Amino acid sequence: MKTVSGDWYRVRITGAIIIILAAFGLLTARLYQLQVLSGTQYRRLSDNNSIRLETLDPSRGLIMDRDGTVVADDRPSFDIQIMPRDARPLDQVTEMLCGILGWDAEKRSALARKVKESPPFKPVPVALDVDRDTLAVIEARRFEMPGVVVQVKAVRHYPFGTMACHLIGYLSEINKDEMESGAYPNRKPGAFIGKYGVEKSYEDHLAGRYGGRQVEVDARGRLVSIISTVPPAPGNNVILTLDTKLQKKAEELLTGQTGAVVAVEPDTGRVLAMASSPAFDPNLFAARMRHEDWGALIKNPERPLRNKAITARYPPGSTYKPLVALAGLEEGVISAGTVHYCPGHYWFAGRDYRCWKKGGHGGMEVIQAVAQSCDVYFYKTGEALGVDRLAFYARAAGLGQVSGIELGEENPGLVPTSEWKRQTRGVPWMKGETLSISIGQGFMLATPLQMALMTAAIGNGGTLYKPQVVLRVESPEGEPVLALDPRPAGRLPVSRKNLELVRRGMWEVVNGARGTARVAKLPDIGICGKTGTAQVVGRGGRDKFLNQTNKERKFKDHAWFISYAPAGHPKIACAVLVEHGEHGSSSASPIARDMTNLYLNGVTLNAGAGAEGTTRTAGAGAAGLTPGEEGREEGVEEEEGNVEE
Repeated sequence: MKTVSGDWYRVRITGAIIIILAAFGLLTARLYQLQVLSGTQYRRLSDNNSIRLETLDPSRGLIMDRDGTVVADDRPSFDIQIMPRDARPLDQVTEMLCGILGWDAEKRSALARKVKESPPFKPVPVALDVDRDTLAVIEARRFEMPGVVVQVKAVRHYPFGTMACHLIGYLSEINKDEMESGAYPNRKPGAFIGKYGVEKSYEDHLAGRYGGRQVEVDARGRLVSIISTVPPAPGNNVILTLDTKLQKKAEELLTGQTGAVVAVEPDTGRVLAMASSPAFDPNLFAARMRHEDWGALIKNPERPLRNKAITARYPPGSTYKPLVALAGLEEGVISAGTVHYCPGHYWFAGRDYRCWKKGGHGGMEVIQAVAQSCDVYFYKTGEALGVDRLAFYARAAGLGQVSGIELGEENPGLVPTSEWKRQTRGVPWMKGETLSISIGQGFMLATPLQMALMTAAIGNGGTLYKPQVVLRVESPEGEPVLALDPRPAGRLPVSRKNLELVRRGMWEVVNGARGTARVAKLPDIGICGKTGTAQVVGRGGRDKFLNQTNKERKFKDHAWFISYAPAGHPKIACAVLVEHGEHGSSSASPIARDMTNLYLNGVTLNAGAGAEGTTRTAGAGAAGLTPGEEGREEGVEEEEGNVEE
């Protein structure tokens, strides 16, 4: 009985030992599988639970004016996100966060649903660019809201608001088509890229390169340590040709009006100022724009998003006459002594073509014709030249084609020819249409930029330059990356002698006793210019259907003025277009006058900007005229209608 009982216990003990050994064997085998056979896989999964990769956005390069004034930089933006895996309990976290943000129940439920549907390790954006008071409350209660993350990122900032917005441009979020185009290989979804102006043209220089860091977080998603970092590379800085003081002045002078102003350096083609009115605030685009802000912009009938300086085209009116005079002189149709009599109208092909001065100008030579803007003189000159010869000189002056300015969306305008009309309208060119072209009306269309460049070419002796808005590109440390030199785009096909005749006529426009822009005269600067009126309604229709003293603004003529100064060696050329301003002399020429006065009397530029580094001043003499000659007919009474231009 003893033996049987002892054997039974031994069997039980042995069985238990075997079971224990088998259990330890299985545990050892499982540990071997987990740590050796599948160790790499589970180590990776474990790291993903505690170690995360974060993208570091680069700071965008600065944009500065020619004197180093920053016109576009970055500012910090605080964005609130939720990491779905760490937000526990989700309902409590979202309720507390939405309470701080002031969200209603509908927004709370929408956020909770969005977090639940998102991948566990993909941050869900909640609120962008929160104010500092809200941020302080969220930071103070972070321990009560696991999974809530505050991301600090750089947002584009334009310290001067609307100033030069059409030239500088703005950023906006990259869209799907742009991502798939291959043009932005280093951008991620949600990134902001240049969509307009210099921001777009120099995107590759300004953008910089992404960096990243590997961080360790705890079970609540809070940062424990930074394991490694690859710093982002900041973008390069872009230095503009822009003169901020002059730009501010241009926009100030355009306040309350619709139109555009362009000022360039005649000897380089560098843009000193480019204003388009009305303007917009590019800061609205820096974050995600609200629907109401976007709607207000696109529904504005004045089209503030449009850069009228390069995209809007208008009949150049009488500002085209200097070019007609140059063509006539060069082709031998007229000479310095050619006299055409103006009785106030010109009868041609059974129609009466009127001069703006009803009583007529009498006998006119070319200098006086330019100075007093005699329509009849240019009717006859244009008739003798023909539309195709006029077109040759117009295109040589840069009209009817894009200038190549680095802003995009430039309108080429229109220089009509007989062939153009036959192809586009299916009918032959009529000689009477040439008369309209000769005074800058009819089919003829130009942009303010084109007129500024043409004026600069007349002022500098005949060289047409490609317009330039960027002086150079520098690294963040100030090292040169790209230098942009002036680029001639052609020459006016005219002799110096003929050019001087027209230049003298443009001097008389401002400084002569009967010039059409005497209001633009400055005592110490010899401004040369030309007024112009671009008709919105034909003269016959205007007189018949509109009351000239009380008509709707949309039917009023556009006002032009082009100028360069000082006459002897121009430092600035301007083109001013005021929509529905009626007369160039009263609406447009004062703008050019005040800008010229600011630039030449007291604006000091540094040598790096291509200037002499000294305060600019100028005398009044021009084209062989002495200062005393400018007032030789000062006592002559202004004739009726002399301000029509």
